[in-house]
Amino acid sequence: MLVAFRTMANPLYEFIAGPSGPQVRIEARGQEVLNVPMLNRGTAFTWPERHALRLTGLLPPGTTTIEAQVRRTYERYCGQSDNLAKYSYLSALRDRNEVLFYRLISEHIEEMMPIIYTPTIGEVIQRFSHGFNKLRAVFTSVDYPDQIPIAFENFGLASDECDLIVVTDSEGILGIGDQGIGGVQIALGKLAVYTAAAGIDPRRVIPVVIDVGTDNMDLLYDEFYLGARHSRIRGKAYDDFMETFVETVTRRYPNALLHWEDFGADNAHRVLEKYRDRCCSFNDDIQGTAAVVMAAVLAGVKTVGHKLREQRVVIFGAGTAGVGIADLLRDRMVREGLSKDEASRNFWCLGSKGLIHTGLGDKMRDFQRPYARNENELTTWGVQDVGNVDLLEVVRNVQPTILIGTSARSGAFTEEIVREMAAHVERPIILPLSNPTSRAEAVPADILEWTEGRALVATGSPFKPVDYNGVRYEIAQANNALVFPGLGLGVIVSKASRVSDRMIAAAAEAVADIQGVVPRGKSLLPSVNHLRMASGTVAVKVAQAAHAEGLSTVKLADPVQEVFEAMWQPAYPEILLPEGDWQDYDEVRARQRHEARKRQQEAETETPPAKAKTAK
Repeated sequence: MLVAFRTMANPLYEFIAGPSGPQVRIEARGQEVLNVPMLNRGTAFTWPERHALRLTGLLPPGTTTIEAQVRRTYERYCGQSDNLAKYSYLSALRDRNEVLFYRLISEHIEEMMPIIYTPTIGEVIQRFSHGFNKLRAVFTSVDYPDQIPIAFENFGLASDECDLIVVTDSEGILGIGDQGIGGVQIALGKLAVYTAAAGIDPRRVIPVVIDVGTDNMDLLYDEFYLGARHSRIRGKAYDDFMETFVETVTRRYPNALLHWEDFGADNAHRVLEKYRDRCCSFNDDIQGTAAVVMAAVLAGVKTVGHKLREQRVVIFGAGTAGVGIADLLRDRMVREGLSKDEASRNFWCLGSKGLIHTGLGDKMRDFQRPYARNENELTTWGVQDVGNVDLLEVVRNVQPTILIGTSARSGAFTEEIVREMAAHVERPIILPLSNPTSRAEAVPADILEWTEGRALVATGSPFKPVDYNGVRYEIAQANNALVFPGLGLGVIVSKASRVSDRMIAAAAEAVADIQGVVPRGKSLLPSVNHLRMASGTVAVKVAQAAHAEGLSTVKLADPVQEVFEAMWQPAYPEILLPEGDWQDYDEVRARQRHEARKRQQEAETETPPAKAKTAK
């Protein structure tokens, strides 16, 4: 999958596939080399490379391996004062040496995921305008729609040089809402996870923010705010701008996956439904969340020995994420033999007005209507207020087997509610998914105590293991990172023309199959520490699903091998140096190969940095 790669913006280097691995041909010299994060390798440049690239005297004389660089940078990372400082350190490292950045986080992925993405990224976004530094991203504005093509042209990737675009309009950022132009950081964070988890080539991606204004008054009155200083544009003006954006992107990058991220509830479903059949696109908040939750549910259902179609599912928080979960679970029930209407009757969804039912009329959003319960069934419930049927009343009357929280309402799963559910179900599946930790509907320790250790639990935020009645319970984190990187890789490898519901389901099923039947105390989902393996597994299943549906535009002879080969590795490629750059070329190349072998031998023996020999 490695191909010649020379950006339009910087024609001074070219990445190619060599006979024994990736290679880079560099025409830049001196500081130009050190200023390109994908080329710069700092002290890992050998003496022959320094001589040829005119780096002599621009670096300390000592040379080192990438393994030693990882140890050194990790030591500095651990020395940072807090999570925000750790983020700043990693961000600066990425801007200086991109290969080393990804090598570091890939070796410490579980520890660093909360730093490069949620929850730390939320604070970074809020401080964006006050701490702005250069970013490799595309900024588009509703006030200047004619500049969209110019922005992508200036970014520098040609039509065949882009695999993935992550775009946000910043209205629904994590749990902090409208963040205006600062949302560009969520696109950057998402792409970092794509690369660290699934090996998506960081040279072939574009982070994008769509600035349509903001309704965040704190931003509008902030003298340092860098976005458009007006309220959010909505309605036809918003739709016209989105149409211009999508048309521009799909024309320029016809083979790229368009990833929608953190759109507000009013637009997320609309935008996805409008464009999902026109271009290869995917909404992680709707479909990615649904997939990882489906994986947890399937693992739980398999563990208790039941079928999904037999479950009664209550979803507390019927927004884009909650309804997206319902959609995917419903479609799986249909594949298990139910009609679509029968499957829909297995769900009870609660929004801001309580249980969604037909009596609410126009108080429902369009995407909620398929799950509206018939108002007549409430007549036997004995509820106090039909216009606002609360969660406890639903649990008492439905006796659900699965309870899912996407409400961002801390403590919503009270002791009374959980005990009521557990009184009727031997192994209740309870998933408080809201982020961050402070907004979780319940904490795992309480859920396990209230259910006497019988509950199967997965959360949206990371929680430490819980010790209860002599058993240590590992708490599964329903982290979208278990799904979207592998999904993206599968789409890229298969060159899928669309992202179908069946491909999303294949991703979920792949994650669930990794764990199999879960013994008591074990996690329902794979650890974030195993992201690389999980992403590869997901990518293979997604690529196969794309082929089965006729959406793959290439023939995959061996999906497993092709997925593996497509995964970009955080390693320094071999440098190709033109013969005319110096005399005695063959002699210098011989020295270079000797030093490479020497560095490899040192790495294999894991020589401690203090005793490492200096290459000369």
